[in-house]
Amino acid sequence: MNRLSWFNTVSLTLGFAFLYIPMVILIIFSFNESKLVTVWAGFSTKWYGELFRDQAFLNAAWVTLKVAVFSSTLATVLGTMAAYVMVRGGRFAGRTLFSGMIYAPLVMPEVITGLSLLLLFIGIGLDRGVFTIVLAHTTFSMCYVSVVVSSRLVTFDRSLEEAALDLGCSPAEAFRLVTLPIIAPAVISGWLLAFTLSLDDLVIASFTAGPSATTLPMKIFSSVRLGVSPKINALSTIMIAIVTVGVITASLITKSSVARQRRAEQEAARAS
Repeated sequence: MNRLSWFNTVSLTLGFAFLYIPMVILIIFSFNESKLVTVWAGFSTKWYGELFRDQAFLNAAWVTLKVAVFSSTLATVLGTMAAYVMVRGGRFAGRTLFSGMIYAPLVMPEVITGLSLLLLFIGIGLDRGVFTIVLAHTTFSMCYVSVVVSSRLVTFDRSLEEAALDLGCSPAEAFRLVTLPIIAPAVISGWLLAFTLSLDDLVIASFTAGPSATTLPMKIFSSVRLGVSPKINALSTIMIAIVTVGVITASLITKSSVARQRRAEQEAARAS
């Protein structure tokens, strides 16, 4: 096993410091007593209280969570179906066009995606609001789910499905009972990725949101333009905590699923 050289160690240290020291500073200053975000005046949790009394921020947070949950769930379902078709569908008419349409949002600038969706919603007479944001976020996050799930399906041992079919399962039952549990870590990872992208999105939501729907990134951006409030630090700390818990939970679920799969393979090898 190769040991890390001093250059690699220094590079990793500087890289992680560049990424995470600003977050640590933000978390520390979310407990600052002062109204000035860069001047420490003592420990206090009053800005968390101010945040939870700000109805505008609470409404924006609720809209963002609704949009993230619905769009990531819909994107996971559609992205998994698209990945299954691309990996298992073989050669069919229009495959190149189909895969190109799936992967196009990966390279398309968000401004172009948001503007095109805005023109579409205006053209069909659809009022902008939570529903249109969900559709927009599903459109651009579905491709990420498809990439994650398809990478797992490529390495999937199809003999397990064939064994289930030989034992009397229908194709739908084989997918539900065999394929889906094995690719579940990839599906969960895709959902979490889509959820995070939806929470973070500002550009596309700005084009597709109406006056009745304001997401949290839009609210934060409009507030920062008028001056950074310590409430923003408190809100960011809460979001970091939520994402951290989600990542840790997903990691534990993935490890548990991999461990169960390895045990099942070992038992099958012993039985044979």
